[in-house]
Amino acid sequence: MSRRRLLAPLAAALALAAPAVASATPIADPVPTTLPPSTGAAFAATPFTRTAAPQNPFMATNPNNNLHDDPWMSDAYNRPGPLGGAALSPTSGAMPSALCGSLTFDRHGRILSVCPSIATPITARVIDPNTLTVTASYTLGAPNPAGPTAFQNFTGGGYFFLDHKDRIWSATKSSHLVVLAENATGTKLSKVADYDLTRVLNNSERVTSALPDFHDNIWFVSKKDGKVGILNPMTRHIGVLTTHEEIENSFAVDRDAVYIVSDKKLYRFSSKNGKPHIDWQITYRNSGIHKPSQVDAGSGTTPTIMPGGYVAITDNADPMNVVVYRTAINTKAKRRTVCEVPVFTKGASATENSLNGSGRSLFVENNYGYQDPFGPRSGTPTTAGFARVDIKADGSGCVKRWTNTTVSAPTVVPKLDTATGLIYTYERVPSPVATEQPYYWAAIDAQTGATAWTRYAGSGLSFNNNYAGIAVGPDRALYLGVIGGLVKLTDG
Repeated sequence: MSRRRLLAPLAAALALAAPAVASATPIADPVPTTLPPSTGAAFAATPFTRTAAPQNPFMATNPNNNLHDDPWMSDAYNRPGPLGGAALSPTSGAMPSALCGSLTFDRHGRILSVCPSIATPITARVIDPNTLTVTASYTLGAPNPAGPTAFQNFTGGGYFFLDHKDRIWSATKSSHLVVLAENATGTKLSKVADYDLTRVLNNSERVTSALPDFHDNIWFVSKKDGKVGILNPMTRHIGVLTTHEEIENSFAVDRDAVYIVSDKKLYRFSSKNGKPHIDWQITYRNSGIHKPSQVDAGSGTTPTIMPGGYVAITDNADPMNVVVYRTAINTKAKRRTVCEVPVFTKGASATENSLNGSGRSLFVENNYGYQDPFGPRSGTPTTAGFARVDIKADGSGCVKRWTNTTVSAPTVVPKLDTATGLIYTYERVPSPVATEQPYYWAAIDAQTGATAWTRYAGSGLSFNNNYAGIAVGPDRALYLGVIGGLVKLTDG
């Protein structure tokens, strides 16, 4: 008899003796869609060029450390997610009122997140990926202030990062930067450090994002006045530069530079005597239109660093362009701008999410038309659109490879999976039934732009992700924070 057969009865007995771990209550779906639950078929993996983002020594292992996966903000994974087909299995877990928009993973595969809210205090959470239950939480402060743009307020934890010790670094609404550590079992979060930034930020300024550089300095940016700061966590010295612009997005970090986009310009910064130093700056095209879905009349992207000495954003032209710049301080007589490629149509092109970038390819989604999820037009489908733009091998320009005009992703941060060759997204599908607001997982072939498959997630406000980002877990599952809690998709 084989060793496996000898051990089988023991394993069965242990399974029966082990206490059952209760799964989270599923998110209620009171008006499920009448549309088909899925489309497409299983996808044959077609590996794409792997992301080459370096590992920041002061962050958790790529791609587990922040909303955009790595310091280059590539929004790309080199590990496989679901391939689709009949076995696709969607599940969900209801959570207290707060949206866990940014999902990171510790070395044990547990989900760590900071969950802003407009109704309850902002909390950091540890989430069991198997049961979708919250195993630990820590209150970080008051909820987002009320108002017509509260649903677009990402300060105070919308962006956070996980460091090399699996600790959460998050800004608060009171302009502090706090560090939270989990215990060995993931059942408790404790504050282990607190940095007061109010001596360089006034009462009306809030921190949009904070990230470490490769020398263990913490860079941070403020929304109002566009302050750029460098905190030395050992000495607590802070150096600040004020752009007098608005910074709504996170930023990208390379070994020797930091790339920050405001509502007017893209900057390359370096540290000089503990203060931010502008290596170069460039004004991008701007129609001046505050388009529906956008936080302001400016670029909606966190910069994405590319191999070969490039950095990319979208501008705010009409139609919007994918814009690629050379990162070098001295471009040796070459133009700073490599290309400006228009995507989508005039009067209906906007994005409020980072580009996916790997190799020489960039992927962009259209968010034009998204509305306040708590307003009268909540759940209105947005203008469909995904596009791929490639930098030419010789750096002489770019070319648009394809456009997908069928997938309508209101605000999700999509993710490129280089192991499968799929782009994972989350769409609001139009329904002929007025009471339905169906949301579907969707996968797009990165090579061709064709929609590979879709799978129903749920209907209504509770399944609206409101700018949250998809994460591909170490267990090959997809995860996404939504207003009602957390949704998950596996291959079954």
